[in-house]
Amino acid sequence: MSTAVRLGLAVVWAWAGLAKVSDPEAAAQAVRVYRILPESLVNPIGYGMPFLELALALLLVVGLGTRIVAVISGVLLLVYIAAIASVWARGIAIDCGCFGGGGAVAASQTEYWQEILRDCGFLLLVAWLVWRPKSRLSLDAWLVDQ
Repeated sequence: MSTAVRLGLAVVWAWAGLAKVSDPEAAAQAVRVYRILPESLVNPIGYGMPFLELALALLLVVGLGTRIVAVISGVLLLVYIAAIASVWARGIAIDCGCFGGGGAVAASQTEYWQEILRDCGFLLLVAWLVWRPKSRLSLDAWLVDQ
């Protein structure tokens, strides 16, 4: 079960990172529209986030440091949930930019509730990996056997 959870979460991070890495300016714009960070942090976060997501995906695929990667994933998901809840509470209409794109949208096009529920579902996967990080076909298992 942990192998499937690990690989499932890896697909999520890879999908999110790959969708953003090819257009770093759009990724930075997706960060900007949340109106949370000072402008001096928007580009570093927007340009860097896809690489963090891809690194998490890679580590999950190979199964290295699974519990630590799961904790980092959980923290990142909680930040994403808080950011989405923040724009929702402030009445800002945006596309979350979670899987590329992002930016202002009509109020009728927001999907905050669905985005928060989706990320809570991903948090369940993270919780599983924190609780049961050991899985077959992982570098963690191979390193323990050596």
